[in-house]
Amino acid sequence: MRKEERYKGVLNWFKENVPVAETELRYDNPYQLLVAVILSAQCTDKRVNMVTPALFEAFPTPEVMAASTPEAVFEYIHSVSYPNNKSKHLVGMAQMLMKDFNGIVPSNIDDLQKLPGVGRKTANVIASVVFGQPTMAVDTHVFRVSNRIGLTKDSKTPLETEKELVKHIPKELIPIAHHWLILHGRYTCLARKPKCEVCGLKPWCDYFMKHP
Repeated sequence: MRKEERYKGVLNWFKENVPVAETELRYDNPYQLLVAVILSAQCTDKRVNMVTPALFEAFPTPEVMAASTPEAVFEYIHSVSYPNNKSKHLVGMAQMLMKDFNGIVPSNIDDLQKLPGVGRKTANVIASVVFGQPTMAVDTHVFRVSNRIGLTKDSKTPLETEKELVKHIPKELIPIAHHWLILHGRYTCLARKPKCEVCGLKPWCDYFMKHP
């Protein structure tokens, strides 16, 4: 099957069957989403959503967070993975937002990546979800699903996967395609045992053709 054909089939299936796909992290503004995405590194969205309501109440703005300490933030996030590092990142991120960006979350990928705790993946999530930019954040789900289906057969790194997906997915679909792939990996195309029997992408899936 030609790559173009595979992409077309997969994207059309998602368009028809999953018309709405968005982040499962709960947030009300760009600052809250940035905090939630930093917390979600190597941690489930479910767990993050359990700690953020109290955290956002205690630190409602970058200004309040910037004036706090990692120790104070730690009290609210100790149940997520790597809470020591993340509490330092959150306070550092808020301080830089205040100092360099007037307390406003920047839309530029390079500016976002200057913030403590923000790597390329997090920057892409913010640019895509908040600002509607055609950026593709590649997490473990996107990396695995894209490879398995055969959208990015030879990609060895998240960056290679990102470039390949952005090259083949129409610009206007990139923000939602990111969520399609994540949710598919989270609920259907599981790491250990993909649920091929209930998957609608079988006709275009390289993995299924080899393991019918």
